[in-house]
Amino acid sequence: MLNTILVPLDGSKQAEAILSHVEDAARSNGAKVIFLKVEKEPLMLEWDEVVDLSSCLSAWGRREKRTQSYLTARKEEFRRKGIEAHTQVAFGPVIKSILSAAEDVHADLIAMASHALNGKLRMPYGSVAAGVLERADRPLLLIRCADNN
Repeated sequence: MLNTILVPLDGSKQAEAILSHVEDAARSNGAKVIFLKVEKEPLMLEWDEVVDLSSCLSAWGRREKRTQSYLTARKEEFRRKGIEAHTQVAFGPVIKSILSAAEDVHADLIAMASHALNGKLRMPYGSVAAGVLERADRPLLLIRCADNN
């Protein structure tokens, strides 16, 4: 039985290809859904670097607002359908952040869409999906999103 489903999203339509599958799984199991977005860590400067702090803080604020707005929209979509949903933002390396979040929220399932490579280097799934698949200690629902060609 699934109680908690972690859904890593990056803001792309390709990543959202998993949402209908998550909706079905959450409904069937009465599970709650946690939407996760991993952001780059805040700017770290070397000892001799100079930066316009005001511009950096302004850009950071805009990015944070976009991220929260995006996650809130996904959460509200699921809540309107009667599915308990929450949001979470993590900072740092993507794979490590996904796995840490899964542990922290006691996820029974990680559900994500793969951004497989296009062109000559056809891969069955992308590098983030491969990293999560290789290191996850819990079930992973992985779908391959359609090519963008």
